[in-house]
Amino acid sequence: MTTEQSNLATVHAFFDALRSGAAPDAIAAFYADDAIQEEFPNRLLAEGARRTVADIRDAAERGSKLMESQEYEILNAVASGDTVVVEAAWAGTLAVPIGEATPAGSVMRARFAQIFEF
Repeated sequence: MTTEQSNLATVHAFFDALRSGAAPDAIAAFYADDAIQEEFPNRLLAEGARRTVADIRDAAERGSKLMESQEYEILNAVASGDTVVVEAAWAGTLAVPIGEATPAGSVMRARFAQIFEF
């Protein structure tokens, strides 16, 4: 197996863990100890976020209470050396309302890119 194939397999395993609702510690295990996750502003985080692995674990815990269910689909993935770039789609059903305009049961959707460096 090439480096690229191994890295793609790891990224697919990561998305499988997200899809299955894996525990926050299981998700955090995919990250290096010094990893940083940057999330741009969105409906859930108006200011965006910059997270350490501990912050990622905490956010996953909070997210499990906010979302009734989540779906992830890898639309495209490209690997080159130690880098994998993924284009993905996400859909999440809210377990709780967000303000008055977005009731529980609403489905939120996003299309995003993620860059993984191994």
